[in-house]
Amino acid sequence: MSEAIEAHYHITAESEFRERERLYEKARHIEASALYYATHKKSLEIAKKLLSMGIPIESIAEATGLTREEVESLLK
Repeated sequence: MSEAIEAHYHITAESEFRERERLYEKARHIEASALYYATHKKSLEIAKKLLSMGIPIESIAEATGLTREEVESLLK
């Protein structure tokens, strides 16, 4: 009986550990995604301002890290 109890604790602890790791990884992914989108949004805002100042699209793309297509889409 004690072996069964020990095996149960081992299996339970192992599955709880895996679940914690899964949730931790998910949280890290969400945090990284949020940071990426916040940075991308700020780059778009800067690109809009630079376009209004008459800066060439290629220069804006290079300065902000956006693609030419992303910068051009702001003209529409």
